[in-house]
Amino acid sequence: MVVAIDGPAGVGKSTIAKMIAQECNFYYLNSGSFYRAYTYLHVQEGKDPMDFPSVLQTAKHYVLTVDEGHICVDGKNIEDQLHTRDVDRYVAKVSAYPPLREFVNEQLRRISKDIDVVVEGRDITTVVFPDAELKCYFDAKPEVRAERRYKQHPEGQDYESVLREIIERDHIDRTKPVGALQVAQGALYIDTSYLTMGQVCEKVLSAIFTLKGE
Repeated sequence: MVVAIDGPAGVGKSTIAKMIAQECNFYYLNSGSFYRAYTYLHVQEGKDPMDFPSVLQTAKHYVLTVDEGHICVDGKNIEDQLHTRDVDRYVAKVSAYPPLREFVNEQLRRISKDIDVVVEGRDITTVVFPDAELKCYFDAKPEVRAERRYKQHPEGQDYESVLREIIERDHIDRTKPVGALQVAQGALYIDTSYLTMGQVCEKVLSAIFTLKGE
């Protein structure tokens, strides 16, 4: 079974997807982590992350695996390296490159073959797994998402800067030539602005159990 979750940055996709995967004993995949990993590896090699064909070549050089939801390269967990300022600065633009998106989508489908999986990202329900048994779209007001991000890292940027970045990221995600963020037909739409993570999780679990006839 494939549970596909889409939505903009900061709506709680990762936290809720992990909760659902744990509750249902499903495999957890975050498509954004693949783009972050390739961006990180490219920067680590001292190469220009705005040279998108070169990033694709870097991506093809490495084999990524996922261990308990964590991205690994050559068996080494690099999850802690994927949310640095360098990666944050470039990943939205890198992930908009169509050939790289196609490459990442191939990896996601390969890993998900013949297993129960919860996959989250920006175009999971529309491009990667359009035939997923359950498609979800999480949303929330930009101001709410910015406040959440700011509270997670109060030692970093001020609230106004976080809000600007979220609005800019939304624009990039919604105007990508391939894999643009949109609500898939038939998706379970949930506005998470004023819901707890537990409440959102319950809505998704209810839909899963209904599909399974439990």
